Amino acid sequence: MKKLDAEELFKTPPKETANKIYLKALSIQETSDVDSVRTELEAGNIVIARITPLARKSVDDARQAVDELCAFIKELGGDIARLGEERLVITPPSIKIWRKSSEIIE
Repeated sequence: MKKLDAEELFKTPPKETANKIYLKALSIQETSDVDSVRTELEAGNIVIARITPLARKSVDDARQAVDELCAFIKELGGDIARLGEERLVITPPSIKIWRKSSEIIE
């Protein structure tokens, strides 16, 4: 069995730091903030997006942002659901949102 010296030990990243999934809370204040949400989802993170700031400015822009996110997440293979009146929870493909059978919307 080969002994590792200190230099070799520190070159190898610990396994627990690889492939971490983060839960991130983001606020959508402009339609351009949708790009930040997309980036996080592509990185494999879960996003709780607060849409109220954009909805207060423009309900149409908020609808457009939600529609864009829905289309993107469908293409990506992830999941999206409303979390109360102000927030969306959006997950990457590896994580699904549990729903009661009566709440499933296709």
